[in-house]
Amino acid sequence: MKANTLFPLEKIASTLVLSACVGFIAPTTINANPVAEAAQIAGLPDFTELVEKSGPAVVNIRTTEKVQAGQSNANGIDDEQMQEFFRRFFGTPAPTPTPKQQPTPKGRKQVPQQEEEVPRGVGSGFIISPDGFILTNAHVVEGASEVYVKLTDKREFKAKVIGADARTDVAVLKIDGSKLPRVTIGDSAKIKAGEWVIAIGSPFDLDNTVTAGIISAKARDTGDYLPLIQTDVAVNPGNSGGPLINMRGEVIGVNSQIYSRSGGYMGISFAIPIDEAMRVVDQLKSAGKVVRGYLGVERIDVPKEVAEGLGLPKAQGALIQRVMPGSPAEKAGVEVGDVIQKVNGTIVEKAVDLNRIVGDIKPGGKATVTVWRKGGAKDITITVAEADAEKTPAKSTKQKAEPSVNVFGLSVGDLSDAQKRDSHVTAGVVIENAEGGAARAGLQAGDIITRINNTDIKDAKEFAAVMAKVDTKKPVLLLAKRGEVSKFVAVRPTSQ
Repeated sequence: MKANTLFPLEKIASTLVLSACVGFIAPTTINANPVAEAAQIAGLPDFTELVEKSGPAVVNIRTTEKVQAGQSNANGIDDEQMQEFFRRFFGTPAPTPTPKQQPTPKGRKQVPQQEEEVPRGVGSGFIISPDGFILTNAHVVEGASEVYVKLTDKREFKAKVIGADARTDVAVLKIDGSKLPRVTIGDSAKIKAGEWVIAIGSPFDLDNTVTAGIISAKARDTGDYLPLIQTDVAVNPGNSGGPLINMRGEVIGVNSQIYSRSGGYMGISFAIPIDEAMRVVDQLKSAGKVVRGYLGVERIDVPKEVAEGLGLPKAQGALIQRVMPGSPAEKAGVEVGDVIQKVNGTIVEKAVDLNRIVGDIKPGGKATVTVWRKGGAKDITITVAEADAEKTPAKSTKQKAEPSVNVFGLSVGDLSDAQKRDSHVTAGVVIENAEGGAARAGLQAGDIITRINNTDIKDAKEFAAVMAKVDTKKPVLLLAKRGEVSKFVAVRPTSQ
């Protein structure tokens, strides 16, 4: 049986080989029209002029760090590519064990250990002005003691880090030079999925390596501040910071990340849009840092069922789950459960748009925020503050109360004064038990419910009264708070 099973496959394979041989012997059967064949060849992209034009402005970047003498080779890892691999894909440099301290003989003073400069990592960058300003990734120069830049003509410079912004992964370097080759900056807003692009960089320290592909998607949401360009251009450790170039020879992105399960290229790479990168460059050159606006809210995309329950025309905007105590949003009256639809007239399509739009507002400036609340839209004026490090939310303490049961599988009770204080709410009920529909929706004991559909809830008595009036054939929309985060939850009756 096994022989019979394999035979058809072997026969097919033989047929394929025969067909290939026949095609080789008689090429006219493949394309009998030389003119068509020439046109097909002419239609293939030619990247040679792009490389000749942009290549000289692409630089190799190597970084070093200072360690105690004798420490660098303690584990045999002093390879620049390995350092880059560990830092980029694990977030830390390659592990270097601390050398054992030899005991100091009695009567002899301990001599301080000397430091030595050892390789830390490699990356890429490109010159954006003839006087030596260079754009690269922040992670390429992070933690470096010294940064060295090598041009294609083999000249090497010690570079100064003008500034780096970790949130966008953009850094600006400066080398002493004049009349240096520079790239042409393009417009990333005009890119299209499917167009050809090339990357030039130093993967694994191989200078001026050229790879090509197409733009796979224009705006992938992989971070709070930047929608990244997705490509299928081969990008590996060492390519970080190099340019992504279109067929007009313009830089439209900065190669920054890859999707990988192995640490190497797997067909998906990401680049920072050059428009966004250059805005960061301008601030780094002028101030050495990036200043962003801040509202003080936590937000998510609006789920479809939540949009329907709130009466929104469509699932669009940023749904507020938490308002930070003392933040500009709290002072202006933004509430948990609000859906921010616009900021200064700019539509907020998704939750990530909110950070980007507000981030571009100068701290101290006024922002008119349009929110959807309880079935209608209203404008709120907020004085934007400067963004800083996020605070770790405090955990709330839950206490038991008298239960009140309903058909959605919920047992709730009144909130104690301590619960209100710890949870930063003035009214609502605490869930004592969640079964059936409530449990399936993800609710659990200890969650606090502050709203049913568009009605705020003061206590367990009001909760029961409002629940008695809802349509038990449809899901009910509850605004539930867990810890410091609130979200809308659509709960179906237990019988459904």
